[in-house]
Amino acid sequence: MATEERPIGFWLKLVDQLVDEQFGASFEEHGLTRRQWQMMNLLTNGPATGPELSDQLRPFFPPVETGTSAELIDELVDSGWVAVRDGQYSLTELGTRSLENLRGAVERIRDQLTEEVSEEEYTALVSVLKRMAGNLGWSETPERPAQDTPGM
Repeated sequence: MATEERPIGFWLKLVDQLVDEQFGASFEEHGLTRRQWQMMNLLTNGPATGPELSDQLRPFFPPVETGTSAELIDELVDSGWVAVRDGQYSLTELGTRSLENLRGAVERIRDQLTEEVSEEEYTALVSVLKRMAGNLGWSETPERPAQDTPGM
């Protein structure tokens, strides 16, 4: 399936980098990282432990990323956006309001990303990428469930 155009790896990495840059710039204005935003989104489903948050976000972040999950969640606790009780993290009222305030910025980025892309094209793209991931060994198992983690 070789073409004379740039290979899929080029486009995957480029789009990933551009999405990271857009989200990074937007979230930086609010004093948090994309990963922290995703942690907060996961907590909208209910309390979770640190390892549960790390496991659910692992596909989004390489192991060499600066800052551990514990450091990132501790910053959210220090900010008053997340509370910890009996080893479980949960959103505070302030965290819930802050997350809601960020939704507009997230929607603008998502709209920009999918401009001139039909719903059918987007669905097909996600389906193809999922199959490619499966071809390379990824699977939806109880240990590693597929989920619609917010944050692209």
